[in-house]
Amino acid sequence: MSEGGRIDQAGSVSGRREEMRPEEWQEVNRRTFLAGSASLMALGAAGLVFGNANADEADQARDPMRVPGTLPRPYGERSPFEKLTRLGGAGPEALHGWGANAPNNFNSLTPLQDLHGIITPASLHFERHHNGVPAIDPARHRLLVHGLAERSLLFTVEELKRLPAVARLAFIECSGNTWDGWREAQDVTVQDTHGLTSNSEWTGVKLSTLLKAVGARREATWMLAEGSDASGLNRSVPLTNDVLNDAMICYGQNGEALRPEQGYPLRLLLPGLEGNINVKWLRRLKLGSAPFMTRWETAKYTDLMPDGKAYQFSLVMEAKSVITSPSGQQQIQPGFHEIRGLAWSGRGRVTKVEVSVDGGHTWQGAQLQEPVLPKCHTRFRFPWQWHGQEAILQSRCVDETGYIQPTRQELVKVRGTNSLYHYNAIQSWRVERDGRVRNIYA
Repeated sequence: MSEGGRIDQAGSVSGRREEMRPEEWQEVNRRTFLAGSASLMALGAAGLVFGNANADEADQARDPMRVPGTLPRPYGERSPFEKLTRLGGAGPEALHGWGANAPNNFNSLTPLQDLHGIITPASLHFERHHNGVPAIDPARHRLLVHGLAERSLLFTVEELKRLPAVARLAFIECSGNTWDGWREAQDVTVQDTHGLTSNSEWTGVKLSTLLKAVGARREATWMLAEGSDASGLNRSVPLTNDVLNDAMICYGQNGEALRPEQGYPLRLLLPGLEGNINVKWLRRLKLGSAPFMTRWETAKYTDLMPDGKAYQFSLVMEAKSVITSPSGQQQIQPGFHEIRGLAWSGRGRVTKVEVSVDGGHTWQGAQLQEPVLPKCHTRFRFPWQWHGQEAILQSRCVDETGYIQPTRQELVKVRGTNSLYHYNAIQSWRVERDGRVRNIYA
């Protein structure tokens, strides 16, 4: 990085502190603390701080040391002071007039800017469904596995739970995540731009276990996965080595049963592949020798190229990263900030994340927070001292295949702007002089 573009990573509070010896700074802090304590004692003696006979009863009731706490609840809830919510609305297809007549064509967005670590609480996992969330009795639900196999088998949920269980951390991302990157930049939050991705611990049985049980034939190179929702969603799944190694039939998420919005009682998990193919409310797996060419992979979930042709089965979610703090519509003050974000790749582990504070002119390596797992969200951090000048914050990641997250210009040069799905370009946040953060193209 050029000398003029170096970033002060010391995180000092002021220039004066840098001139002091450590013992001087400690003494100033001690004197400041003692002076503040004396002031509080004086206020307390005057009855202005500490409780007394004239204190308002409501104020006393708000003091947790003056009233008994609540009893345990059957199902834990978050603090009433925490207001995390998912944003909801019509899916991107409906916004473009495709299926706008379906009132239950819906999605909700994960508040990435407010989360910690890499696990998305199940209650905040993004939703995407095409005709509402079905209510399914697990005692009556069945999973049929048939087609190019020696035998057809019908599994109950309890029978699947008796099979050898596996668990793994993995992200799911809607292929329409960041879809508005193909359009004009809007002044929105990271929840608006990137909220169609979430990361969970998934528990279930390996797909390969079921394929072995039915005696899948060698020519069975594709599989039709079908859900029980009112939209009749079904997708063709290529039975590649990666799919056979990773795929799971899940009944658990983050230590408990799947939520209804996430496919209760059963869903297909295909780590690294676009969200729509991770079929929820799973009822049928049919083995075949070719794609089944359902309407979900012809009328939808294809990539329109610049020459007007549609590219099908672009299923892998390529490497992507985003700074979640500071990010869109946030307000910051001059001083030290830890730039934080998420990176992920459908092809494996994230091996490197770099951060730029000058719109991509210079880049510096960020710290990856453990654990760093394949096809899983990875946290990154970067220390930054903001001096009140305009800045453009960006991140880019590299995965274990050597793939580098592209700029918007690089992506548009290949894909054009007719697409709706699989936008993974570098995200830019502009920090204004007043500390306001905005979504821009850079």
